[in-house]
Amino acid sequence: MPDLPTVVLVHGAWADGSCWSGVIHRLQADGYDVIAPQFPHTSLADNVARLRQVLARIDGPIVLAGHSYGGAVITNVPAEAGDIVGLVFVAAFATDAGESPGDASSLVPGATLAETIETVPLPDGGVDQYIAQDRFRAQFCADVPDETATLMAVTQRPITQAALSEPSTNDPLWKEVPSWFIFGDQDRNIPVGAHRIMAERANAKRTLEIPGASHAVGVSHAEETAEMIVEAARSLNTGAA
Repeated sequence: MPDLPTVVLVHGAWADGSCWSGVIHRLQADGYDVIAPQFPHTSLADNVARLRQVLARIDGPIVLAGHSYGGAVITNVPAEAGDIVGLVFVAAFATDAGESPGDASSLVPGATLAETIETVPLPDGGVDQYIAQDRFRAQFCADVPDETATLMAVTQRPITQAALSEPSTNDPLWKEVPSWFIFGDQDRNIPVGAHRIMAERANAKRTLEIPGASHAVGVSHAEETAEMIVEAARSLNTGAA
């Protein structure tokens, strides 16, 4: 359906493209072309470069949705990388210029991520970070079924320590492109107060705060997440109705 924008889903740290499975099914049922690529999470620059590669092969309007660290990625992609008409932040970092995801998490107190992290040294002197498997569900996805949480913990994709502390270098795309925010009030990675601050300063078109939802709101509330993305697509005069 060429009159609909393509939806590109950007996964965050400790997850991969499969975290969008429930969202993908719903968007495809509504006729949207969807791409959920894998990202290396070695650095912010590497992730932005990867996203630019994906966008370069898409004709027509694009809605970008990012989860967690993926929000910092969609924030830093330049406007000219594609016909980007909307941004959806799914429990995600909408970082400002000069701000790292770690900085954004500290906009208010309450994040508990640091105490769950395990590190693995890398040959280049860097450090990969994982969430301890026995703490993954409570920290990351407390509102998903046990079986799903176990699978997510075992298959988590690490992120380098440097990537989490790397500041945004561009003026944020949310200053140019309209944005939507969805997050849970029980997010332990990014405190709910930080989400509210980021949504407000981005002048979000709509903010949906889900009671009881964890950081994995796109998994536990795939229906609401997909609806938010569709709302963004339908409001952009792209021919979608």
